[in-house]
Amino acid sequence: MPANELSNGIRRLRFDHDEMTQQELARRTGVTRQTINAIEAGKYAPSLTLAFRIALAFGVGIEDVFQYIEPPAADVGPTDVDTERQSKLTGGHP
Repeated sequence: MPANELSNGIRRLRFDHDEMTQQELARRTGVTRQTINAIEAGKYAPSLTLAFRIALAFGVGIEDVFQYIEPPAADVGPTDVDTERQSKLTGGHP
């Protein structure tokens, strides 16, 4: 999943929590400040485990931190691997 399909409210949450620094959030979640910066900027999608650790650091649910942005329908479709797998399962019939 490209990182831009996941938005987050980390900056807002940090502000709402006494203007917590990226360094402090990194310390609480066991990652580097650079990792927090990349996630906050939408350049990197965290692992599920890290997403939960970030939510726990703020005392909120994961859905209060991260939101999935569904891509337009034209961008979603079977991959070549999915099509090939389906073809094998159906004996080449649609």
